[in-house]
Amino acid sequence: MDHNEYAALLLGKIRTQKPLIHNITNYVVMNYTANALLACGASPVMAHAYNEVNEMTSIAHALVINIGTLDNEWIHSMLIAAGVACSNKIPVILDPVGAGATTLRTNTAIKIINSGNVSVIRGNASEIMALAVKDVRTKGVDALHSAGDAVDVAKTIATQYKTIVAITGPTDIITDGIVVVKVHNGHKLMSYVTGTGCTATALIGAFCAVDNDYLKATASALAYFGVAGELAARKAIAPGSFMIRLIDELYSVTPDELKQYAKIEIG
Repeated sequence: MDHNEYAALLLGKIRTQKPLIHNITNYVVMNYTANALLACGASPVMAHAYNEVNEMTSIAHALVINIGTLDNEWIHSMLIAAGVACSNKIPVILDPVGAGATTLRTNTAIKIINSGNVSVIRGNASEIMALAVKDVRTKGVDALHSAGDAVDVAKTIATQYKTIVAITGPTDIITDGIVVVKVHNGHKLMSYVTGTGCTATALIGAFCAVDNDYLKATASALAYFGVAGELAARKAIAPGSFMIRLIDELYSVTPDELKQYAKIEIG
């Protein structure tokens, strides 16, 4: 089975199995990422209260942790949820939003990684570099580096923590520390809609929920998201209409279309 066929198979599994994806995510993207997961075929829940995350995580098929709008109670909840996921062998997908911009963000991301059960880390190049390199700065939550700048760092992080690292950008790069996969799908309008990176992370959660080969699942998720972006751009002229079209295409893309349009390269 080639990589495109694999991605198509996983999309079909999501739509059949409708996995429950528990998101502890930021206020900016809650609504949009929930709608993206629904459009994909998954079942989203957004629960961040520390006195319920134990129960919620235990019934989920994947946990997505996004540090975009932090406070101390949310950090507490994230660490509890990560521990429950570890005990229940539930995949954890971490989005270290803005790592490198502040000490709180960087230290929180590293603390979650050190909890021992992060299956996938998805970020832009600067965020990923900030997890391993001192004095790497981001521009708020935006990247100041290219994905190519961060490949060696990503491989080091993946090897050190036995995780998958995904760097998203014009070309997405995914690695387990040894194998490097590139995904060439997407459209420039995606960078003009807030939360597209966070949405990519949530979708990775859905794909990892139905397959435990997290390298292939992550590449498949990013190819699916990129294909939806390409198709949405055919019908949208500006970011506002594109934002809506993107949700439409996440719903409309078929496994056969994903197989046809995905551009997954194993390097």
